Amino acid sequence: MEVGLAWLGAGLAIGLGALGPGIGIGMLVAKSVEGMARQPEAAGLIRTAMFIGIAFAEAVSLYALVIAFILSGKAAGH
Repeated sequence: MEVGLAWLGAGLAIGLGALGPGIGIGMLVAKSVEGMARQPEAAGLIRTAMFIGIAFAEAVSLYALVIAFILSGKAAGH
């Protein structure tokens, strides 16, 4: 495996892998705040669902980080 391509792959993996969850978390929080403003009595349920959704979206970016570490380890020759 060529070293330059491994570094490029690692950069793209974490860059693109964090872009989607970042956008998703922003949309999730925005809609949750909107829902809590419209129905304050359901704020507890909405907040719980929001945190679960954030955890799942964050897991995707952590997978991308692991792939980036694997690729950078290959680039460094380990």
